[in-house]
Amino acid sequence: MSQSNSQSPTRQILRGLFELRPAPAGRVWFSLRAALCMGAPILTGWLAGDTSAGLMASIGGFTALYGSGRPYFSRAMQLAVIAFAFAFSVGIGIWVAPVGWAVVIAVAALAMIATWLSNALQIGPPGAYMFALACAAGTAMPAAHIGPVGAAVLVLGGGAFAWVFHMAGALISYRAPERSAVTAAGRAVIGYINSVGNPEESAARFRAAFALHRAWTTLVNHQPSQVPAVGAVARLRALNREIHLRFAEAMGDASRHQSPRPQLTEDLHKFIGQVRDPQTVPALDGNAIPLGHPSAGAAMLEALQPGSNPMRVIVRVGVAAVLAGALTSIFHFERAYWAVAATVLMLHQGFDWMRTLQRSIERLLGTWIGLLLAGAILIIHPQGVWLALTIMALQFTIEMLVTRNYALAVVFITGAALTIAAGGHPVEDAGGFLWARGIDTLVGCVLALIVFRLLPPRSTARQIPEQLARVLRSVAETTGHLARGEVTTPDARKSRRALQLASFALNHAYEDSLVASRSQRSAAEELWPVIAAVERLAYRALSTCWAIEQLGGGAARETAASMFVNDGAARVRGAIDGIISAITQGGALPALPALPHVLEMELVDLHHCLQRYSGVTGAVIS
Repeated sequence: MSQSNSQSPTRQILRGLFELRPAPAGRVWFSLRAALCMGAPILTGWLAGDTSAGLMASIGGFTALYGSGRPYFSRAMQLAVIAFAFAFSVGIGIWVAPVGWAVVIAVAALAMIATWLSNALQIGPPGAYMFALACAAGTAMPAAHIGPVGAAVLVLGGGAFAWVFHMAGALISYRAPERSAVTAAGRAVIGYINSVGNPEESAARFRAAFALHRAWTTLVNHQPSQVPAVGAVARLRALNREIHLRFAEAMGDASRHQSPRPQLTEDLHKFIGQVRDPQTVPALDGNAIPLGHPSAGAAMLEALQPGSNPMRVIVRVGVAAVLAGALTSIFHFERAYWAVAATVLMLHQGFDWMRTLQRSIERLLGTWIGLLLAGAILIIHPQGVWLALTIMALQFTIEMLVTRNYALAVVFITGAALTIAAGGHPVEDAGGFLWARGIDTLVGCVLALIVFRLLPPRSTARQIPEQLARVLRSVAETTGHLARGEVTTPDARKSRRALQLASFALNHAYEDSLVASRSQRSAAEELWPVIAAVERLAYRALSTCWAIEQLGGGAARETAASMFVNDGAARVRGAIDGIISAITQGGALPALPALPHVLEMELVDLHHCLQRYSGVTGAVIS
């Protein structure tokens, strides 16, 4: 995490419209796969004499947009669930299509459920939007002869094809995702070591910590409960642990204002080289494996906490979807689902106001320009092989552009959406068809912005103090385990995981504040020294845990006892409790007691930062 200069709203929006960002690695293959999974069902339907059925099945091809980066075992299960979810969504959409109010309720309910599960389980982009779109599209596609069950079967068939195609890489390199995750973690740690002492040190440290956490999630959470003790995964876990230990050592050196030793970088390059063939690496004992993300059940329950931002996103999506569906039904819009889909698209990711506004403008401009492309396609009216190739070309372009320039990608998204919506049939009133798409998108985006204003996220002025307190409580809890030299017990690992996740949440709260209102932006930037000090304290505690873990057994307990003599853990907890009280309740900042040397520098620095902040504002944090 690093302090960054916030841009003006106008500049931020203009940058989004005109900036062409670099394409992520592997995007060409991803785009080709998505295009083939969309085109193959259309071609199959044409050969079978029913282009509408092929277009219906192509909705299942959207399954290919999910699951990239996951280990193949986990990917297989996730993609299967997603394929069934698409089939269910389309089937429900067609089933309720004859009843206007039922369509509104069904689409809104599916949008809320998809938003909840997609965000809680972190299934990644395109997230909940595609499920709501699949349900809504089913209500309007000209394929009445297919029926709900037939449509669901066709979509499931398209999803099955995407599943097979998406899983084909397992035949070439079954452990490629795990190797990629460990390699990315090693490179991120090298980047951090090279940044020590530079202005980018904090941001590089966050990137390295997040890459390591993602690697552990890939190697632990996304694996079967039992893996071979001497297999590839066990050895990659050992490599990732060595990388994590080097990261901990580098953080320890940096906290003492020392440059990390050059041998660390050499070790990391060696580990990265061993990733492709880790057979020489001894496997880890099961007790040395850290915990990754919370369980799926815990994540889903946490997302439903009353008043939380995830819950607000779910409610916001549902309210906007209902309003869009109701208004477009009242005014007899021909394809109301476009307005519903637009509201879900704007809101399901839980962006802040500026990014939601920016996404709305990009969506509107891209859609209205894309109507020209869609009109040309409808006039040409490609059929058979040409229709399949047209959809494939559009989908390939979309996937190549969507991460580089969203507004430009929407031009082609509009062309693809209207081509599919036509169902392979000639459109008699092409102008009215295009006009309806433009108006529905305008209505959906405007409603999304109105609902966002009516149900805004929690103020970052409240979020940051709460996240600061959360990190500090986690530090205090972790210190208790650390002082006993017991950092590998299940409870200790849960505490360490909670501390790392809390530090990530603090980073996200700070980043959200930088794109919030001017006053919130100013308050967050003023708080930056306090945020940075808390972050350093958290990483110091985590790096010390890794160092103690490396010692193990009696040596770990003896070293920990020497670090926290004279009940040092209790003094750390007392100091942290006083700081938390000052942060959350605005009370006086108490003097620090004598502290153990291991965390003294970080706590003293945090105390000084809070004193300076109090001197500027007249209170610590209210």
